[in-house]
Parts: sequence; structure tokens; C-alpha cells
Amino acid sequence: MTTDGEETKARPGSRPSPVRALGIFLRRFWRLAGPFWAAEDRWRYRLLVLALILLTIGQVAIPISLNLWNARLFDAIEQHSFRRFYPLLLTILTIFVGNMVINTCHLWVKRQLQLGWRRWLTRQLQNRWMAMGHHYLLNRVPGEPDKHDNPDSRIAEDIRVTTEYAIDLAHSLSYCMMLLGSFVSILWALSSGIEFHVGKTLIEIPGFLVWVAFAYAALASTLALWIGQPLISATDLRQTAEANFRFGLVHARENAEAIALVHGESGERRRFTDLFRGIEGAWQRQTRGMMFLSLFSTGYTVVSAALPILLVAPRYMSGDATLGQTMQSALAFQQLAGALSWPVDNMQKMAEWRASVERVLSLRDALDSLRADSSRPDAHAIVVEKSRDRGSLSLHDLTIAEADGTPVLSGLSAEILPGERVLIAGEHDTAVKLFKVIAGLWPWGSGTVSLPHNATLFFLPQRPYMPIGSLRGVLAYPATSDSFTEGAMRAALAEVGLAALGDRLTERTNWDQILGQAEQQQIGIARLLLHRPSWIAMQEATDALDPDTEIALMRLVVERFPDAALLTVGFHPELAALHHRTLILPVSGGETVERGDRRPGHEPPPPPTRSASWSGRLLAPFRRNERRSLTGNRGGKHGDWRN
Repeated sequence: MTTDGEETKARPGSRPSPVRALGIFLRRFWRLAGPFWAAEDRWRYRLLVLALILLTIGQVAIPISLNLWNARLFDAIEQHSFRRFYPLLLTILTIFVGNMVINTCHLWVKRQLQLGWRRWLTRQLQNRWMAMGHHYLLNRVPGEPDKHDNPDSRIAEDIRVTTEYAIDLAHSLSYCMMLLGSFVSILWALSSGIEFHVGKTLIEIPGFLVWVAFAYAALASTLALWIGQPLISATDLRQTAEANFRFGLVHARENAEAIALVHGESGERRRFTDLFRGIEGAWQRQTRGMMFLSLFSTGYTVVSAALPILLVAPRYMSGDATLGQTMQSALAFQQLAGALSWPVDNMQKMAEWRASVERVLSLRDALDSLRADSSRPDAHAIVVEKSRDRGSLSLHDLTIAEADGTPVLSGLSAEILPGERVLIAGEHDTAVKLFKVIAGLWPWGSGTVSLPHNATLFFLPQRPYMPIGSLRGVLAYPATSDSFTEGAMRAALAEVGLAALGDRLTERTNWDQILGQAEQQQIGIARLLLHRPSWIAMQEATDALDPDTEIALMRLVVERFPDAALLTVGFHPELAALHHRTLILPVSGGETVERGDRRPGHEPPPPPTRSASWSGRLLAPFRRNERRSLTGNRGGKHGDWRN
């Protein structure tokens, strides 16, 4: 996604110069993170920035004070003057205490800024990611996956590096600039000029040490930038490899039961080994880049310590300067060269920061593209909207395609009235995509889906989401855990055959790992009973249950919600008897077949009665289910009964 004309010109086909590329990158970074300084708490953070600047000035005052103190100290030593020596002890104590106070306050202010900026940017990205199904669609966007893969790692880790390192680098650069301005004047005053003849003309260059420091630092910085270029791409490669490895481990943990059931541990170990090889390759590439940079920087450090002494020593030995002036000049040269060497000292940190910023920008651009594509009036995408003039759910000239544009269903038009129960069967993948289209999770295709204006659909997927926390929170999801009473939750669990879980409502654990898939689907039906919606969409929400329990649960839904509209994606023939109509979706290229015309008021299937015999038939499979799944099943060893 391009953001301006200049960036567009920098796309493949014309590689921009390094300076221009850096300018484009910094502008993109500012558009990403700059609005923080105009956000809701802007005045608090602007005051913190002001405090940081004042404390940085205080930090610069410390080396200036030490430089002056060193000059007086060595002059006192040279003159063997105790009268001048003892007051310097009080001076260094004052500098010592001031340095501790200034740096401690500076650390607190800097970390408050880093945390605030990270909090703001994290919310911005996670709100875009966890909205409009973007977290789902992002994995299916065609293109290079490394541009938006591992969004969790980019939000959790790369945003941290982006904000923390930005403030660290900005502070160190400001510090060096202030130090540069201060010690240029000091070194200029201490430096003698250099004189030489060109023919009969005498040329004098004042501030000889200043010019040497500038030339020395410029040469060193240029070499460091050239040597450190491979380190930037190597760091980016390593961060991507590390994120892939972490994701592989998390994915295995989330699917531990499935791996254990098929004894797939050896395959997972091989996959982990392959992922770690990616880390090893990136590590070695980064190591080579760091070695070249270290080879240069260590030599530079030694030369920086010796060069100023060698430059100023002749003045002292010739008697043109005191020992104090000599040491002050040497220390001023070191400070000046150190300030000018900021690119050398921060090369690795800049590489890590830029790599993380690029990963965050790529995620932001992918999310913005999803939002822009869905809002463009000329976009080839399915439109899902609220119908203002009717309370039905209608599909008009609907074409569903794969993410690459390949159509899988064409020309579907249908209407579902309030209180009507419709079963979607036929081609499995097409039916599942239709469910996602209605949910607004599958934009690829064309046509319109009009949702009822006066109701919200309650979607029940094949595997309900089990948030980590208490069972109360799991049952109430997506509402809060205090939205329903304990009595209502116990009753819902009992109705779906999970009464034994009623005593564990406050237990906090990873229920996705504790409960088997069948139990999770029963939890989904219990969740449905609690929320009591008037429009229900189910996608294979009972297929993990044994046939008797599946039909019993579906009859329970029909009995509890006689006036609700029910749209069911299911592929078991027994489900047709519980619905008014069945839409059989074809394989790509075929036509949709509709069976049945038993709309509300036109021969609906008789609801189950509340007789004792019905109650016994309804609850019998649930009781078997409880005995099998809740007795000694805290480890989550619950399989599909059909297997």
C-alpha cells in the first residue's frame, strides 16, 4: 500500500538512494507513531518530553564540569598546591551527587515516555487487527506472507522495540548534539592554530584539534555506515526467523491433544529443527555483520583513546601549555570525537530498530489495505449491510470466490424470514464460505448480503472460542462474566448435559485444553441458551457429538427458540427434519438445489413435547456424555465418538 507519491516512485524499478530511502522511512515512521504526541494525554507526555530535555541538558553539564575539574586538578598536581587541591574534593562530591540524581530522574521520565508510547501504538495496531475480522482475513490475504505474518509477535515485540529504541536513539542523539556544541567551543579555545606557507603566503588554520576531530569522526562514521549495511538486513531476517520459531512452538502447544493422539511428536521435532535452522542461518549472517563492525569499532576505540594525547603532548613538552590544559584538551577531544561517533556507537541498535519499524509498518499497511479494499465503492467484494426496510436475511446475486478470485458459487439469491429454519448442505467448503460471508469474514466475490435491521445474528462456529479464564467467562463470552447469574449458568450447563461443570464455574484455566471438542460444542449451545438471540447461525456446531446427542441438542435449540430464525450449516441427513428448508450448494459450476417449503405457518416440524418420556429421551445421551467426558477427564482426553 502506498501512502504518497514519493513512496510510490521508490517502488521496484527505481532503487532510491540511501539518503532518500532513509527520508522515506522516517516519514513513514512518523505517520505511524507521530499522532501519539497529539493524542488524548498529549500534554502529560509533552511535559515529560520537556523534563527529558532539561535532564539531558543536566547530563551534558556533568562531563563539562568534569572537564573543567580535570584541568584544575592537574594544574594543582603540577604546582604541588594542596590549597587548590582540597576544594576540588568538595567539587567532585557535588558532581557525583548531581550525576546520580539527574540520571535517576532521567531514567524514570524516559521509561514513562516509552511505556506511554508503546501503550498507545499497541492499542492502535491491536484495535485495527482485532476488528472487522481482520485478524482472520490477514492470514488469507494473497501476496508475500512475510509482509504480515506473525502479527502477535509484531504487536508484542516489534512495537516494544519501535517505541523504546526510538526514544533511546533520540535521547542519545540529542545528548551527543548538545555535547558537540559544548566541547567544540571548549576545544577551539584550547587549540592552537596550524600555520603553513603556500609560496610566499602564510596560511593559518585556527582550532586545529577541532578540525582533526571532525575529520577523524567523519571518516570513522562513513566507514561504520558502509560496514554496517549488511547488519540491517541480517537483523530483520533474524527477527522474522525468531518470530516463526515462537509461533511454531505456540501452535504445537495449542494443538497438543491432536499431536499426542496421532503420536506426531517426531514430526513436530523435525519441524522445530527446520524452524531453528532458519534462526541459525540468520544468526550466522548477523554474526558476520557484527564481527566486521566490531573489528572496526574496537580499533576505533583504541585509537580514540590514544590520538588526542599524541596530538596535544607536543604543546606540553614544548612549554606552550600547562599539564591541566593538556589533559583538558585531550579529554575535550575525546568527548567531541565521541559525540561525532554517534552513528558508529549506535549502528546495531539502529539496525534492530529499523527492522522492527519495518515489520510494524508492514502489518499496519496490510490492515489498512484490508480496510480500504472493503470500503472502496468499486471494490470487487461482497457487500454485507443492514437492511433498513425489512427484517429478513436476504442474499442477492451472490458470487463467492477464493481469495485469488476463483469463483466457487455464482448467482445465489435467497431470503430467510424471521422464525424460519434453513439448513445449508451440499458442497462442504462452499457452505462454510457462505457461513463466513454472512458473518462478514469472507469478502471475496460479489453481490449483497442484507441482514435484518432489528436483530443481531448470533454465530456459533464449529469450535467455539474458549478464552483463558474462569468458566463463567467462557459461558458468558462475548459478554462479560457477570452478565448472567450463577443459577442461569448452572441451568444452561444442565440442559446441555454438563451439569457436573456447574461446580467449576469459578475455576480459572485453559478450558480449550481441558475440554474435548464435543464438550466445547455443548458449551457453545449453553452459551446460546444464555444469550437467547432471535437470529442464530450455526456452522457444524454439533458435529463432534454422537448422533443421538446431536439430534437431542438440535431439538433443544428448536424447542427453546421456536420463534428464532435458524441458519444451520450441517451435513447429516437427520438435521433436515428439524428445518423448514434445505439449500444444497453445488460443486463449482453447478446450480443450488432447494428442498422443502415448510416456512413458519406452513407445516413446521412438530416441536418436542415436555412429557416425561421426552425428557428421558433428551437427557439420556447427555448422561452418557457426562459419564464419558467428565469422569477422570481433567486432562482433556476426549475424542470424537464417531471415531
